[in-house]
Parts: sequence; C-alpha cells; structure tokens
Amino acid sequence: MSQFFGHQYELYPFQLFSVTHLVMLILFVAGSVLLYVFRKPLKSLEKPMKVIMFSGLFILELFYHIWLYSGKAWEISFTLPLQLCSISLLLCLGLLATDSKLLFQIVYFLGIAGAIQALLTPDLFVGFPHFRFLQFFITHMLIIWVALFYAIVKGFRITGKGLWSAFAFLNLAAGVAFLANVITGGNYMFLARKPSNPSLLDYLGPYPYYILVLECLALLLFWLIYLPWRGGRK
Repeated sequence: MSQFFGHQYELYPFQLFSVTHLVMLILFVAGSVLLYVFRKPLKSLEKPMKVIMFSGLFILELFYHIWLYSGKAWEISFTLPLQLCSISLLLCLGLLATDSKLLFQIVYFLGIAGAIQALLTPDLFVGFPHFRFLQFFITHMLIIWVALFYAIVKGFRITGKGLWSAFAFLNLAAGVAFLANVITGGNYMFLARKPSNPSLLDYLGPYPYYILVLECLALLLFWLIYLPWRGGRK
C-alpha cells in the first residue's frame, strides 16, 4: 500500500503506449461503446449513474491532492485547477449537480477534446499499478463518459452556439491560466512551455507559436466532435 500511494516514482516508470497504457485505452473504448449500447436501460438508472460519476470524480480528485500533500509535492505552481482537464473535472461536477445545458455544452467540447488528448499522450511520470496512474486514467475516462452520458443517455443536444460558447470559455480560461503562470512560475494549460513527456505539442512548432496552432486545432477538434450532431434538435 505504501508503494501504491507512495512517491518513489522510479518503481513504476510510465512508458507511452506500453501494454498497461494500451489496456487503459481499450477499457476506455469498451466503456464508451457499452454506454451507447445500453443507453436505453441506463435511462432508468440515471440518478445512481450520476451519483457514481460525481462520487468517482470527487473522491479521485480529493485523494490526488491528499497524495500530493502527503509527499510534500503540493505546489501552487501546478496543483491549482487550471489545467484543461482539471477545469473540465470541476465543470463535470457542476453539470452532474445541476443538469445545466450551458455547462453540458462546455463539458462536451472541452472535456472530450482535452481528455482524449490526455489519454493518448499522458503528461504522466508514473505507471501501473501506482495510484496516480489509475487516478489519471479513470478521471479522464469519467470526464468523457459524463459528456457522453448526457448526450447519449439523457438526450442533451450539442449545438453550434454551444461550440462557440465552449471556445470562448476556453480562451477565458487560457487568459486566467496565463496570468497564473506569470504569478506562480507554473505551466498551466502548457502556455509557458511544452510538457516534458512526448505529446501532440511536439509537432506544433516552437514556443510561443504552438499556442496559436493549438487555438486552430482546438477549433477544428470542436468542429469534428460537433459534426455527428449537426442538424439535430437544438
């Protein structure tokens, strides 16, 4: 247990697209498919599903901060909820508590686009079976599953207006993250530098030009995940 929740990272090195990484990706795809296949039966389980997802996200995030604090690794320069997926997690909690259609639009676009990138190229330094590895992957899966749950099971519809609302929110959040980076010396939303681990950002040019490319790429990703719903009920 001490090693599972410990801070001896060298015991569990993370390797991109290792067997354990691929297993987590397979579990994510399988869970997403099952969510679609059983969308009708799940409608009658809406309340317990929301409680499970809310509890899962909240508890995993709480224990993540406890883990950081216990190892004297909690620092204001990187533990504030200003990374894209940290913001999406908080929005998911708000969505599950309120069923807000505006929050859903933002969660759908930001959550799916950000969490998929995180699942494919994790900014992670510790591997299976460490707590941080499991917390990272389960949290990002849940962010996407919350968005899909509302779209597929609850029947919330994604709109073009929602796309632009999410894009505006993204830029507002980026502005806050930029200021936080200046004040704390952090790298929230990777606006100060690229992550140390291999990621999509490695192919987008040097700093600061990759930030402009990211803007265009985010808009493209938003459009792609909007396409399946284009022309549907508003």
